[in-house]
Amino acid sequence: RHVKGESAPAVNLRLKRKDGSVFFADVSAAPVTLGSKSLLVGIFRDITERKRAEEALREREHLLSESQRLGHVGSWFWDRTGPFQWSEETYDIYGVSPHTFTPTAESLLGLIHPDDRSAMQQWLTAPAAEEEHELEFRINRPDGTVRVLMGRGRAVEGVGDRPAHLAGTVQDITERKRAEEERRLSDQRQSLHIEQTPLAVIEFDLDGRVREWNPAARTIFGFSREEAIGQHLSFIVPAASRRHMDGVWAETVTLQRGGIRSANENITKDGRTISCEWVNTPLVGPDGRPIGVTALAQDITQRTRAEEERAKLETQLRQAQKMESVGRLAGGVAHDFNNMLAVILGYAELALAEVDPAQPLHDDLLAIRTAASRSADLTRQLLAFARKQTVMPTMLDLNETVGAMLTMLRRLIGENVDLLWRPGKHPWRIRVDPSQIDQILANLCVNARDAIAGVGKVTIETATTTFDDAYCANHPGSVPGQYVRLAVSDDGCGMDKDTLSHLFEPFFTTKVLGQGTGLGLSTVYGIVKQNQGFVNVYSEPEQGTTFTIYLPRHVTEAGQARTTRAAKPASRGHETILLVEDDPAVLTMTTRMLTGQGYTVLAARSPVEAIRVAGEQAAEIHLVMTDVVMPEMNGRDLAATLLALYPNLKCLFASGYTANVIAHHGVLDEGVQFLQKPFSVHDLAAKVREVLDAS
Repeated sequence: RHVKGESAPAVNLRLKRKDGSVFFADVSAAPVTLGSKSLLVGIFRDITERKRAEEALREREHLLSESQRLGHVGSWFWDRTGPFQWSEETYDIYGVSPHTFTPTAESLLGLIHPDDRSAMQQWLTAPAAEEEHELEFRINRPDGTVRVLMGRGRAVEGVGDRPAHLAGTVQDITERKRAEEERRLSDQRQSLHIEQTPLAVIEFDLDGRVREWNPAARTIFGFSREEAIGQHLSFIVPAASRRHMDGVWAETVTLQRGGIRSANENITKDGRTISCEWVNTPLVGPDGRPIGVTALAQDITQRTRAEEERAKLETQLRQAQKMESVGRLAGGVAHDFNNMLAVILGYAELALAEVDPAQPLHDDLLAIRTAASRSADLTRQLLAFARKQTVMPTMLDLNETVGAMLTMLRRLIGENVDLLWRPGKHPWRIRVDPSQIDQILANLCVNARDAIAGVGKVTIETATTTFDDAYCANHPGSVPGQYVRLAVSDDGCGMDKDTLSHLFEPFFTTKVLGQGTGLGLSTVYGIVKQNQGFVNVYSEPEQGTTFTIYLPRHVTEAGQARTTRAAKPASRGHETILLVEDDPAVLTMTTRMLTGQGYTVLAARSPVEAIRVAGEQAAEIHLVMTDVVMPEMNGRDLAATLLALYPNLKCLFASGYTANVIAHHGVLDEGVQFLQKPFSVHDLAAKVREVLDAS
C-alpha cells in the first residue's frame, strides 16, 4: 500500500531470529524521497514482553470469566519448571493452605487419588496444545474427604525466550457427580421397575401411536413389543369403548390433567375381552406443550368378576335376611294368634256339647268353630313359612305319595286342565312328613290352575339327581349331595322378573282381592327349607312356569312309610294329669276339656308352680302336659325335673311352635310326643289317650 502511495497502519509481526528463536515486533513504515529515488523507511520495535503481558491478562480474564460461569472454580498456571500458581479458590478446593502447602508437580500428585495419578501425570506431561482439554480425577483432601474434581487446561504458547506453559481451571464436581449417579441409579431403578412391574406401561405419541411397550403390556394384551410399536391405541380397544377412550384421551392431552383414572373394556391378541383400569398422564416438553401420554394399565377382570359376584351374594344375603326377618315376624304372630284361637276353638266346642242341635245358637257356634279352624289353617301356613311348624317325618317313596294324591289333585284343578304324571324310575327314599308333601302339591297345583286361562296342562315329575361343588358354586342355596327332584310345570301365563323376586314372600299375591292369601308359595318355601332342600323357579311371560323342588336323599331305613288309619272316637280316661300353661285363658279352657273327658287335672301357671304342685301331690301323676316356651324354664327342662320325682311319668308337649327345645328346625326329636295348638277336644282327647296307653 505504501508503494502505491497509500498510507498503512503499523502491524504486529511474529519474527524469527537467526538462532531460531521467535519474537514479536511492532513494524511501521513511511515513504521517503531522496533525490530522484523514493524509499520506504521502516521501524522495528521488539514488543515481546508487552505481548506476553497482554496474553497473561487475556488468560486471566478468560479464567475469571470461566470461574464466574462455572461457580466455585479455581485457576492455575504452570510453566512446567517451578511451582504452580494457584488462586485462592484452588487452595480452597484442594483443602490446603497457601501458608503450609507449595503446589508443585510432586506435591500435587500426593493429593491425587492413587488410582488417578497415572492419568494426571500423562495430562501434565502431554505435548503442548492450544485446544482446551479436560481431566476428571479424585483427590484425598487432608481432612480425609474424597472429592471429585474437573481440571481444564490448555497450552499457552511461549513468547520470546519464555517456554510455553499450561493454564487452566479446577472445579469441585463432587455434588454434581453424586447427583448424576443418583439420576443414573434412578433411571436404572425406573427401567427395572418398568421391566418388572405387573402393570402395563405404555407410552403414546400425540397421535395415539405406541412408542414404548413393557413386558407386562405383552403379558396382559398378548402383543409383543415389535407388534405393538407404531400401532394406534385403538388396536386394543373394542369399538363399543372407543367413544369413552376418546373422551379420556382428550381430557389427558387437551386439558393436560395427570393421573386420570378410567375403567375400559379391552381386547387381547387372541380376541378375549378383558377389563382394565387405566391411569393416564400427559408427557410435557421443555416448552410446556404436550408431546405424548404415558399410560399405566392393570388387568382387573378377575377383580371385576369378584366384585360382581360379591354384589350378587350381598343381594342374595339381603334377600335371605329379609325372608328370615319376615319369617321371624310371621312365626311370632302365629304363636300368639294360636293361643287366642285355641281358646276360641275350645270354648266353641265346649259350648256345642251343651247346646241342643235344634237351637239356632248351635249353628252360630258351628260357624265360630269353622272360622276358628280356618284361621288355624292360616297360622299353620305362617308357621310353615317360618319353619316353626312341628312335623313328624317318616321314610317315604315320593312316587307312592304323589300317586296317592292324584285323584284329589285332579278334582282340585278341574276338568279343563290336564294333569300329567311322570314318575321317575327307582326313586330314592326321603324322610319328610307326608302331610308336607300334600301341602306342597296342593299349593303348586292350585297356583298352576290359576295361571292357566281356559284349557291347559299341568305336569308333575319326579327324578333323582346329584349336585357337586361346581354346580352349587353357581346356584346359591344349593348344597352338594344326592336329591330327589319333584317338578310341577304348567303352560300358563308365566311371570316377569319383578314378580319372581317377591314370589316366596308371605302375603304377596298377584290375584285379585279375596282370591288368595299370598301364603301358598311361602308355605312351600318354608317346608322345603325345613327339610334341608331348596327350590328353583323358571318362568317367562306367556311361556309357563316350572317349580323344581329338591329334597335330600335319606340313606337310612329307620322310619316306616305312612299308613292311613281311620280315626276312632277317643276313649275317656281317669288318670291324673299335671297341666302347665302360662296363658291363663288357655289353661282354663284346656282344664275344662280334660275334665270333661274324665281326667283329674292339676293346673299350674308356671314351671315353678308345677314343681311345687307335683311335690305336694300324694297320689300318682300319670301325665304332664306342658307348654314348650315359658318363662323361668322351658317345657323340656321341666319334664326332666319332674321325671326325677316320678320316673314313670309320661310327657306331652303342646305349643303353637316349638323353637329348638324339643325339635331341630321344627323336626321332632326321637320319642317326643307333641300336640299342635290350637287343638280340638277330639284331637286333645285322642292324643292324651295315645300317650297314656303307649308302652
